[in-house]
Amino acid sequence: MSVLDCICCGFGAVILLFVLSKVAEPMILEQAAEDLTGLVAELEEQIFEIRGQVTVLDRELRGKREQISITKERIAELQGDLSALRGQFVATEGESQIQTETEGRLAAAIQELTDEMRRLLAGSPRRRDDTVGGIPVDSEYIIFIIDTSGSMQRYAWPLVQRKMQETLELYPRVQGIQIMNDMGFYMFPQYRGRWIPDSPARRRSILTTLSTWTPISNSSPVEGVDAAIRTFFAPDKKISIYIFGDDFSGMIAQPVIDEIDRMNRADEEGNRRVRIHAVGFPVIVDEQESGMRFATLMRALCERNGGTFVGLNGLRP
Repeated sequence: MSVLDCICCGFGAVILLFVLSKVAEPMILEQAAEDLTGLVAELEEQIFEIRGQVTVLDRELRGKREQISITKERIAELQGDLSALRGQFVATEGESQIQTETEGRLAAAIQELTDEMRRLLAGSPRRRDDTVGGIPVDSEYIIFIIDTSGSMQRYAWPLVQRKMQETLELYPRVQGIQIMNDMGFYMFPQYRGRWIPDSPARRRSILTTLSTWTPISNSSPVEGVDAAIRTFFAPDKKISIYIFGDDFSGMIAQPVIDEIDRMNRADEEGNRRVRIHAVGFPVIVDEQESGMRFATLMRALCERNGGTFVGLNGLRP
C-alpha cells in the first residue's frame, strides 16, 4: 500500500505541475505582447523622426545643388570674360609693342638731358596739373600708397581714380611702377617685392583694377609707406611715393617722421633718394582730429622728403 501511495502522489504531482504551467502561459504571452506593442510604437516614432530629418536634408541638398549650378554658370561666364580679356590683351600688346619701344627710347633720351639742355628748356611752357602742380616729376620709379578704407571707397573713389590717371600722365614713361594700399597690400600680388614694367597696357590695367580694388585697410598710410621704403629703396634709383588718403588713425606723428627719416636718409647735400608726395581728400570733416592729424603728418613728411602735399577742396572728379 505504501508503494501505491507513493506512485499515486508522484503522478498527482506531475498532473499538478502540468496544470500550473498551462495557467502561467497566457500571462507570459500577454506580457510579451505588451512589450512588443511598446517597441513597435517606439520604432514608429523613430521612423517619423528620421523621415523628418531626411526631408530637411533633402531640402538642403536641393539648395546646395542649385547653388552649385549657379556657381558653375558664373564660373563659365568668368572664364568667357577671361578669354576675351586675354585676347584683347594679346592684341593690345601686339599693337603697342612698336609704340612702347619708341616711347621708351624717347623717355630715356629726355631723362638723360644735360644740365645745359635743361637750362635752355627752362623757359619753355611746362605741362602741369593745377591740383598737383609743383610736384617734381624727375623720378624714374613711382609708388602709389592708396587708402582703401570705407570712407575713401564711399565718398572719394571716383576722384581717386581721376587723380591716379592724372598723376600717371605726368610721367610719360618710367622704369617701374608699384601700387600698394595703406597697409602695404599689393594691387598685383604677382609683382610683390618687384617693379611692374611700365607700358600703356599696364597703365590701363592699373586704372581698371583700381575701380574695384578693396583690400583691408586701417585708414593709416604709415604701414604702406614703411613697406614701400623698406622694400624698394635703392641708392641708384630715383623713387617717388604718392600717398592718397584722408585719415591718420595713429595718435602721434613724430615717431612716424623719425622712422622714415632713418630709412630715407639725406645725402651730404640734403637730398633723399625717395621723394614723398601726398594728396589729401576732404572726406573726414574738419572737426575730426584724425583728418587733421593726416594733414599734419603729410605736410611734415613731404617737406622733409623733397615732396609736395596737396589738399583737395572738394570731392567732385
